[in-house]
Amino acid sequence: MKADSHQRALQLIAQARVEGMPETDRNWLRAHLEECDFCAEHARRTDRALRLLRTAPISLPAGLASRTQFRVRLRAQELREREPKRRALWLACGMSWIFGVASAPYVWSLFQWLGQRTGVPKLVWEVGFGLWWSIPALFAVAVLLMESSRRGEQADWINQGS
Repeated sequence: MKADSHQRALQLIAQARVEGMPETDRNWLRAHLEECDFCAEHARRTDRALRLLRTAPISLPAGLASRTQFRVRLRAQELREREPKRRALWLACGMSWIFGVASAPYVWSLFQWLGQRTGVPKLVWEVGFGLWWSIPALFAVAVLLMESSRRGEQADWINQGS
């Protein structure tokens, strides 16, 4: 046997345990292990070592479970406190859009009438009508962005305390 075939076999033994391998390599390795006692023994020892590692007890720091439970409860409470605000915001946005759709023909007529009465160019009062529609949405986006940035600052503060 060549030394490079042993090297390839050892590499494939490790690869099979970590990431898997193609069928052609698996067949080659199986045939090589039937012929080569050294590589077969290496594969058996590798399997035995991995089994021992899987069954080895791992000691965890004292209080890890209680600290984790505390953090989970804290996060759940934070989410519960924030949820009604967000629900109220979505409800307000929905009501605003329903009211906006229902009143759009009347508001259009009002903007048109004000534009004709004051002599404002048509483009100006049309832009005013568009802003009438977009300002509530822009307000909601601003509120969500402020809440998101505040949440990010809180996360940084919490991570520094850990």
